[in-house]
Amino acid sequence: MGLEFPGLLTATVFLPAAGALAVLALGRNDRTARLLAALVALADLALAVLVFAGFDRGDGAARFQMVDRFTWFSAQTLEASYILGVDGLSAPLVLLTGLLGLCAVLASWHITLRVREHYMWLLLLQTAVMGVFTSLDLLLFFLFWEVELLPMYMLIATWGGGRRQYSAMKFLVFTILGSAFMLVAIVAIFVSPDVGTFDMTRLLAPGSGLSQAALALPLSALFWLFFLAFAIKLPTWPLHTWLPDAHTDAPTAGSVMLAGVLLKMGGYGLLRINLGMFPDQTRQFAWILIALGVISVLYGAVVTLRQTDLKRLVAYSSVSHMGLVLVGVASVNVAQGQLTAAGLNGAAMQLFTHGTVTGLLFLAVGLIYDKAHTRYIPDLGGLAGRMPLVTIAFLVAGLASLGLPGLSGFVSELLVFLGAFRAFPWATALAVLGIILAAGYVLWMAERTLFGPGRERFAHLTDASAVEAIPLVLLMASILAVGLYPAMLTGVFQAGLAPVVAALNGG
Repeated sequence: MGLEFPGLLTATVFLPAAGALAVLALGRNDRTARLLAALVALADLALAVLVFAGFDRGDGAARFQMVDRFTWFSAQTLEASYILGVDGLSAPLVLLTGLLGLCAVLASWHITLRVREHYMWLLLLQTAVMGVFTSLDLLLFFLFWEVELLPMYMLIATWGGGRRQYSAMKFLVFTILGSAFMLVAIVAIFVSPDVGTFDMTRLLAPGSGLSQAALALPLSALFWLFFLAFAIKLPTWPLHTWLPDAHTDAPTAGSVMLAGVLLKMGGYGLLRINLGMFPDQTRQFAWILIALGVISVLYGAVVTLRQTDLKRLVAYSSVSHMGLVLVGVASVNVAQGQLTAAGLNGAAMQLFTHGTVTGLLFLAVGLIYDKAHTRYIPDLGGLAGRMPLVTIAFLVAGLASLGLPGLSGFVSELLVFLGAFRAFPWATALAVLGIILAAGYVLWMAERTLFGPGRERFAHLTDASAVEAIPLVLLMASILAVGLYPAMLTGVFQAGLAPVVAALNGG
């Protein structure tokens, strides 16, 4: 039985925003602000766990569960609804957001500049991302998508380093450009005479797809308008150039949230809207998706090999690993009636596993930079003896990213390749080369940074403090748990993707 608790999702989404206001009003000193933000993030994680655990994946269960609904805006020609709900695709991402939200708060423990404001923006960002993953109304989805922009911009521009103003503005411009494409598509769907709704529960329902409607724009045009918005956020080559700059100059907490959950908004949009609303167009253009995915995988991996800055290295590796999401989505290009959920399940799993793996990598890199005051790989070395816990975290995340069996990255990558190989065998074989390159840059980075002879100027370094260790341990535990028992996620994702697979198979 699924959990029926009216208001649970609303509380999960808006608790961080309420906490942001409380931090401003009650956090009279920095210590109070930190403690209050941590308590709010911990409470939201508890609600996210409740949402995930309460989702009913059994046969006959409702597709969308824990739904909160009311008419939000009504006029003669326009009606929009406040609809929140989760299915097997969104429930794990709600859990991921809650987990990384707490990790980001704890990663900010050393912040001394405008502490209350920092936590306010961080908590508002969490509300925006939670809203994207739970919105079942296109207009509400778009609004949450837009709300995310300001907190992320402020985190980079105020607490970042290097060319933070440039990087923050580049992130803003790219994302606004994608949002413009999305808004055109949403408006075109609503004004179509046979549609007239933003309600995604109706637009995604079996047998009521947009293919039978008289639309203001062709289905192919709508598909590409949404795709451009999501491809920028994913990010997909050649729309990826904002990401390395944003990551390099963002504070550690900003990088954790950016890599861990903001990129996942793009992958989620592809699976929820492009695949869910336009399954025939996804199959029609699957050859373009696989091409972009393989290029992203290989380009990102090759460029990663050339990086000497730890943050830029992890950022470019994200371009490579998120390309696997497109490879998994392209697995729909098999004969009708023969599609399995493997590739799509792998793409969805990659969203979750990459979030925890890259979040852990950025936490480790942030701690190295805070203590060694450099991210330049040739200047580092021999840190393992001084920072054993950070070293373990770095290695766990690095080995998971290259797909070592027993860790979470192996499961998602294997499913992607199993599904995509049936549709595009040669392209999938090329994508596998990205894993080989990942082994090269991960092991090279670890050897140059953590091992080798110790350097005298790092003799004073200390390991992670108790507060800094908590997010490291949480994410390592998540990576190991999913790697050893992937069914805790694969079954949930499969329940969310089953209606799409059935539609593509003609069921």
